[in-house]
Amino acid sequence: MERDIRRIDEARTIVTARLESLRAQFLAIVEGSKWSTDDDEHDPEGSTIAFERATVGSLARDAENELRELDEASGRVVAGTYGTCERCGEAIADARLDALPAARRCIGCARLR
Repeated sequence: MERDIRRIDEARTIVTARLESLRAQFLAIVEGSKWSTDDDEHDPEGSTIAFERATVGSLARDAENELRELDEASGRVVAGTYGTCERCGEAIADARLDALPAARRCIGCARLR
């Protein structure tokens, strides 16, 4: 149980740092666009401000979802169901949980989606 909690906490630390960075990037894009009068929509040399804002916003939402999944995984640790496949009831391999701490399914069941 302690190893499971540590695994989830380490993942949460990484995702939280990524989310904070993405939020800072998003704010920088928004702030930078306030002072720009360039027509970035027709600039053939780079991405548009709107595209950059949408990309960073999407990555931030993904990180927020990942944090929710980690919170749910913490709940499964408390409930005693962490590491058990929700589909077949078999144990989820430690290697899978190391790679995806919020995994709900074993690798076999994950392929079936």
